[in-house]
Amino acid sequence: MATILLTGGAGFIGSHLADTFLAAGHRLLVLDSLVTGRRENVPAGAEFLHRDLRDEGLEEILARAGVEIVSHHAAQANVRVSVDDPLVDAQANILGSLRLVMACRRAGVRRLLFASSGGTVYGEQERFPCDESHPTRPTSPYGCAKLAVEQYLGAYGALGDLEPVVLRYANVYGPRQDPQGEAGIVAILAEKFLTGSPPRIFGDGTQTRDYVHVSDVVAANLALVADWRPGTYNVGTGIETSLNDLYALVARELGAATAPVHVPAVAAELARNSLDASRLAASHGWRPRLAFAEGLALTLPFYREKYAPGA
Repeated sequence: MATILLTGGAGFIGSHLADTFLAAGHRLLVLDSLVTGRRENVPAGAEFLHRDLRDEGLEEILARAGVEIVSHHAAQANVRVSVDDPLVDAQANILGSLRLVMACRRAGVRRLLFASSGGTVYGEQERFPCDESHPTRPTSPYGCAKLAVEQYLGAYGALGDLEPVVLRYANVYGPRQDPQGEAGIVAILAEKFLTGSPPRIFGDGTQTRDYVHVSDVVAANLALVADWRPGTYNVGTGIETSLNDLYALVARELGAATAPVHVPAVAAELARNSLDASRLAASHGWRPRLAFAEGLALTLPFYREKYAPGA
């Protein structure tokens, strides 16, 4: 069992990872600034560090705790924020990540897993689904920042300082996702339907995404922690679902009939996206376990209990 530092462990994906790392018997330190994460998401049994990645002293924490693996999931995750203020995005996602990289190098931590974004680093795809060899042409500052961190990790891997793993996630959904963000469309729709607010659809709703349940993402992480093989891996289903179809699915499951409000499309938003995860299947036997309808059935009760308890 390893000693793991998990950044962003009070957030959506991070908190599910924290639960699973502890259940697997690992010793866990959770680092989170709580800007978007919630303290109640951090499970008992984890040592919680309320701090920003850019704060001084991270190297000493890694060395003192004997950290063997860093799972880096802390991020400014709003694409529209990155478009409006790329400096804020870069400070959090590039400079924060580089401080972590430097702390790892100085503390002798070689294994760093980075949560990247298969939904943004590839840009407008040429083939569907795309594998990891697809050209990377991000169309948003957020995607540029994710790709920059990947390249820094690749450079330090080539220098022999790190053994990095990069996981390029598709659109992750599941319980605990924040509906106040802009990436968690399942959470956003559920909150709107259950509170009686008309959901917004940017553009005509024909844009597609590859939706992967958080439990499958956690399983991919656990597989890499158990069998560390440096490299870049897609984590997705390879299946495209349009926003219009997603809207209809969530509305049906929640018994809602609210019509959407269409607003202008976002300039940086991709038309289509889906990921080929064959590399991860070949190396670790990972495949998505849940079909989208099954994942929704496990996800929507969380929001029903939160926004319409007893309904």
